[in-house]
Amino acid sequence: MMDRTVTTSIDEALCNGCGRCVAVCPSETITMMEKKAVVTGTQSLNCGHCQAVCPTGAVRVGSLDPDFSTFNTFEAKSAWLPHGDGDIRELVNLMQSRRSCRNYLNRPVSKDVLEDLVRIGISAPSGTNSQKWTFTLLPDRQAVLHMAQWVGNFFRKLNRTAENVFLRKALQLLGKPELENYFLTYYESVREGLEAWEKEGQDILFHGAPAAIVVGSKDDASCPAEDALLATQNILLSAHILGLGACPIGFAVEAMKRDRRIPKWMGIADDERVYAVIALGYPREKYKRIAGRKKPLIRYFSR
Repeated sequence: MMDRTVTTSIDEALCNGCGRCVAVCPSETITMMEKKAVVTGTQSLNCGHCQAVCPTGAVRVGSLDPDFSTFNTFEAKSAWLPHGDGDIRELVNLMQSRRSCRNYLNRPVSKDVLEDLVRIGISAPSGTNSQKWTFTLLPDRQAVLHMAQWVGNFFRKLNRTAENVFLRKALQLLGKPELENYFLTYYESVREGLEAWEKEGQDILFHGAPAAIVVGSKDDASCPAEDALLATQNILLSAHILGLGACPIGFAVEAMKRDRRIPKWMGIADDERVYAVIALGYPREKYKRIAGRKKPLIRYFSR
């Protein structure tokens, strides 16, 4: 159940009656009365549109925490960037320059930086403005290694299961080809990776990253997966600007999805789901140019 409690307040003395807050409110929380904006609705998205559009600063949304609009490692601009402003070349250059990093320096990532990445992450949109995302920070290499061990144990057990030919084929006949597909696609590389971990200490899961962020969402969010992944993209892009390399770790997400003990050991509640795990650290890698992407499928639809 979404919390739609109205936390909006309007300073009548500051309100100039322009009506802009009424025009942008998606919940009809505010109306005009006697040439002043008044809170009359019984529900609110608490999105902050009214606060952001007010020219005099008369509107405040109490549920919005101003501390999460400030940052530890840099000073952000408070002015709104109008549509059409900004440099699209710089934005595209950032997006195309970001690459998944698999080689990290032995240098810790400060908690201030990790917390700033979360603050940047939550500037993403969320379905019906639910903002039900959650972030679990792994601030040092030891924490990352603990998680890697749990994930490795899951795949070690999965590989033993996948070695059962009869079970794979029986499940496939029952219309459940997932185990057979895993065996054909991932079994061998996972086996080799686990051996490299056990015999040589080679970290093929987190690639030696000294920190990580686990991005999740509460189950009662209207679009939990989408919300978490939008926040994840914000984190990936901002990490690059902050001098960090980052890499989404899909194997860790799958392990946490299949073995609910792993998130529980990390303090993640039963009503949360994990949708992204991001390895973070200062990169050894330096690239020279943009590599480009594969050609996507593009289609038009019109009546």
